[in-house]
Amino acid sequence: MEQKKVMEGIWKKDQISSEAPNWAKYRKLMTSEFPSPFRGKEDPLAKEIEKAIEMIDQLKPEKDGPAFLGEKSQLAYTYPEVKNVTIADKPQALDDVIADTVKLFEGMPNVSSPLTMANVWPQPNTASIIASILPLIYMPNIIEGEYAWNVHKAELESAGMLGDLFGWSSKNTGCVYTYGGSGCWLYGLKYALTRVLPGSRDKGIRTDAKVICSTQSHYCKENATDWTGIGMDNIVQIPTDPQTNQMDVNILEQKLKEFTSKGIPVASVVCTMGTTDASVFDPIEKVRELLDKYPNPAGFGKALLYADAVAGWSWMVFNKYDFANNPLEFSKEVLSIIKRNLEQIKGIHHADAIGVDFHKFGWAPYTSSCFVYKDSAEFESIMRRGSYAYLQEVTPYNPMYYTLEVSRSGAGSLAGWATMKYFGLEGLQAVLGGILEVRYYFQNLLNEHPEMVCVDPDNTGLISLFRVYANGVDANSQYQKEVSDPAFRAELIKNNEFTAAIGEKLFSWYLDRKQINGRYTPHMAYSTGFRTASYNGDGSDDQAVVYALKVYPMNVFVCPEDMQHIINCILAARDEVIAEMM
Repeated sequence: MEQKKVMEGIWKKDQISSEAPNWAKYRKLMTSEFPSPFRGKEDPLAKEIEKAIEMIDQLKPEKDGPAFLGEKSQLAYTYPEVKNVTIADKPQALDDVIADTVKLFEGMPNVSSPLTMANVWPQPNTASIIASILPLIYMPNIIEGEYAWNVHKAELESAGMLGDLFGWSSKNTGCVYTYGGSGCWLYGLKYALTRVLPGSRDKGIRTDAKVICSTQSHYCKENATDWTGIGMDNIVQIPTDPQTNQMDVNILEQKLKEFTSKGIPVASVVCTMGTTDASVFDPIEKVRELLDKYPNPAGFGKALLYADAVAGWSWMVFNKYDFANNPLEFSKEVLSIIKRNLEQIKGIHHADAIGVDFHKFGWAPYTSSCFVYKDSAEFESIMRRGSYAYLQEVTPYNPMYYTLEVSRSGAGSLAGWATMKYFGLEGLQAVLGGILEVRYYFQNLLNEHPEMVCVDPDNTGLISLFRVYANGVDANSQYQKEVSDPAFRAELIKNNEFTAAIGEKLFSWYLDRKQINGRYTPHMAYSTGFRTASYNGDGSDDQAVVYALKVYPMNVFVCPEDMQHIINCILAARDEVIAEMM
């Protein structure tokens, strides 16, 4: 009762008495540090965001500047000493905190720069940025309808749009935006285990069900099998064709036949539908035929066919493209590549579930990954868990009963949803096809240099993987020997080391702001094994793999001059590495 009187005496609406205790004075002060709940007042949030954007914009380089933000590329801390820090006793001024925050971006690779070509790291589009910022203000939580309200419509409409894109029934399709492509893999495996080993939800996993994927599949397979408890030893990797990198369906059939005869269940077969480096598309239609031909033994559920399409899904936007009239006027070379990509991906409708990343080939911010499932009634019923007394079902959509996450921001779903609405099919087609035009322009430049060889000429993705040799070396002939003849294994390894040295040299030049012919060095990277040598089909020899420099022109600002500049930088780095070796 005493506390009640004190409160009423010191606090009325937004006014406090001069006699108020210090906590109340602090509270009054801190209300100016939160967004206003009402219209018509000067909102500190809008003002401070504008200031922050102005400050971070000052880190952008001048035109044709280096591919990082600010002036210094080096790390501003040492590890682990950086952790020797405590929380201050007193509050710090908001402007100072924001300024300190902006300083953290000093030296950050600039995804907006046309010289940033290291990986699948695209600049997010404007609609997706704005859409993903808004949930930070009003905290929609897609745990259930009450805490997301209409915001969860973005997830529901995403399911419909993606279901239609993949050739499923929009109404029956469901999706969950999650923490990344690894999260999609984990959802797919948990779905599979629940379907194939229904007793595992209560009793735990007591059967060594197999998870089958190709040797080209993403390493997160180890994450998923580890975290679900099925165990990494239950991963069965199918060798891939040395030319296409596709899963060998003949070996897959042998394994399925073997497991069926021994009464061993298969939880899931994972088809890789596009990879970031080799752009691999497994023959998913043939895989579906084999799964139907070799069902799980009696007593187990049907194996799940999961399509890991986080790096390949977007080629489906061309499913309705008029290739005959070519309204976007792509070159004949690129148009044929787009058609080939579509042919390889459109069998994706055979999958039971599909992983999608908008933060890869959707040009949206992290993290906007989406696990999409064909049969929402099945998934949402077999994955359902009980009820929650302190939450109420006030809308038809309450994913809290079957999602891995409990608290789940609306940022990812809004980013993906806004991207699909903003670009539409035609916009996505133009961006994808335009980047492919740039990629093939670069490949034609490579072909003009006999000391360079594209090591993924059949790769139909947005990346170029290539090796460079000393002047006078026929790169194509040398590479073919290294990758196909075990007698050249030592030379393969030696030139892998040479490739890595060039890649490291280019990275150090990028950090040091080195200029070649008056232009800054690009931010590039290299792959340490995007494929195995043909005499290492099972991948058991971890040195008989192919290293390659890589260029990923994901940025819409990249132009032909940038690609020619990259050639000049690579040759300069090669020559310096050779000089250092002598």
